[in-house]
Amino acid sequence: MRTLLLLASILFIISSCSSVKKTEINENLPKDISERPADEDSKKYDQASLDKVKADIESTLRKEKCTEATIGDWKYAAMGSQPCGGPKSYIAYPSKLEETILPILELYNNKEKEFNKKYDITSDCIVVEEPIKIRCINEKAELIFPAQ
Repeated sequence: MRTLLLLASILFIISSCSSVKKTEINENLPKDISERPADEDSKKYDQASLDKVKADIESTLRKEKCTEATIGDWKYAAMGSQPCGGPKSYIAYPSKLEETILPILELYNNKEKEFNKKYDITSDCIVVEEPIKIRCINEKAELIFPAQ
């Protein structure tokens, strides 16, 4: 009789455990790290955001061909923001993309300025000279600076 009662108890426990739904179990487990939301307040996240905007700008400009015939159709603009003020560099862009590129550059420059302030970034504060002209080399626009 004891054996029968023990066997019945074991069967009851086993059957009650197997009735737990798998979805209930999965809801209690930690989520995959790739599904976690990004920590939007981190320096790493902000730097990645800046890098993406910069890469998009550079990618767009890399597609444009520069020839001696089109050299007059190219301009340059400041890119980036040094912690001490002023641009980090300059880039060349075709005039036909001016309405597209300049707002993105302004966004990038402002985001980098905010990044520098938020994370108290420092630098050597070297003044980046403005280019004096643009020339085409291997179908790419190249900026010429006074010391070159």
